[in-house]
Amino acid sequence: MKNKLVLTCMLATLAGSASMAVASGLRVNEQGAKAMGMGNAFAAQADDPTALYYNPAGIAFLKGTQVSLGALIIAVPETEYNGTTPLSGANGTTSIFEKAKKDLFIAPTLYVTYSMEKLPLSFGLGVNSIYPLAKSWDDSSAFRNQITNISVKPINFQPTAAYRFDSLNLAVAAGIDVTHAIVSLQKSPFATSTDPLGLMGVDGTSTDVGYNLGLKWKPRTDLSFGAAYRSKIDLHIDGTANFLATSPTGLAAIGMTSSAANAQARAVSSASTTITLPDSLSLAVAWQPTEKLTLEFDAERTGWSSFQNLLINFNNPQFSNFNNQPTALNWNDVWAYKIGGQYALTKNIDLRAGYMYDTNPIPYNTLGPILPDSDRQSFSIGSGIHVDNVIIDMAYMYTRFNNRSVNNQDMPTLTGENGVFKSDVHLFGATMTVKF
Repeated sequence: MKNKLVLTCMLATLAGSASMAVASGLRVNEQGAKAMGMGNAFAAQADDPTALYYNPAGIAFLKGTQVSLGALIIAVPETEYNGTTPLSGANGTTSIFEKAKKDLFIAPTLYVTYSMEKLPLSFGLGVNSIYPLAKSWDDSSAFRNQITNISVKPINFQPTAAYRFDSLNLAVAAGIDVTHAIVSLQKSPFATSTDPLGLMGVDGTSTDVGYNLGLKWKPRTDLSFGAAYRSKIDLHIDGTANFLATSPTGLAAIGMTSSAANAQARAVSSASTTITLPDSLSLAVAWQPTEKLTLEFDAERTGWSSFQNLLINFNNPQFSNFNNQPTALNWNDVWAYKIGGQYALTKNIDLRAGYMYDTNPIPYNTLGPILPDSDRQSFSIGSGIHVDNVIIDMAYMYTRFNNRSVNNQDMPTLTGENGVFKSDVHLFGATMTVKF
């Protein structure tokens, strides 16, 4: 009986939840429609309240009180797979085609900034979702022993303060990230390719704290530099594991036996683990060659090497066979490169376009159906409409994942696959900003 299989499935799913985001891994960088329209190249401009995400130092140059309310709609990657898995035919040798279920993920955002009149001091509060995740495969798919459904619903609160040195035209900022995440998953683990154990469900939550820093410098009216850092966050996930044994082997996994071929039994245990969300560093420069045209280039490093291994702990003695078995992840630090521009078509209308190349952190030996990541290219367009003190920004982005070949199928543990994953994503964003 493959006791390690159940644990491996749970660990891999929680690993996916920790990375939840459409940049490298599963981080969602599209936190404002203006930046999104320029390929998320915005850390040097950072000239609206969404700067709280891209570079919080930018709020020091805003005036009065400003409120940005937005939403991002993600057409969850319609991942396709061609190849074999441990459950595809005898000994995992039959080639199959699988397609993830279509889904829409909506991530709202709220950013509020206030700049004092008599002091070069500004304050802000951001509410967003940086690491969401949604992926579903059919209950009968050849991946069902690894995952059938996973959803991660995070919310991040970011109170921030920024100070402006007027003599240097320089601003610095610091803030706190309070992240709360709700994790849910389902799967159907197997002991062998023909021996299902039962049904597994896991639900967990975590609330933990990190910090962020920002710097913006405008040495000339046509040139600005930006740097932003977001710290690691140790997510201490606590939850409940539910296992319904549907076979004699499944009963044995939780220390039970039955002479009936169709006997079933349910076991419940509290479960916990710690996952470290990555830190990130953005370096950016923006140039305004003419009064109407602004160009920007950003480079961003994300420290996914914080995902090296994962260990989950179960408190119920029935789950003792699943304890003390860490799973290797071996993710790598990666860079993303972004270039974008804005052209003021008229006094009230801006046009935008951008491009982003993002490298993926997941090595082939830990790649799987929960997060079939790959290097990707993103193309975006957008516009902004200014009417008095109200600004409406809209953007569309298409992300094309490079085809990802994988050759890590392992029959003894019933994990991995030999084949090719194909994915793409459509994103739509809108933000309304009101200045008071």
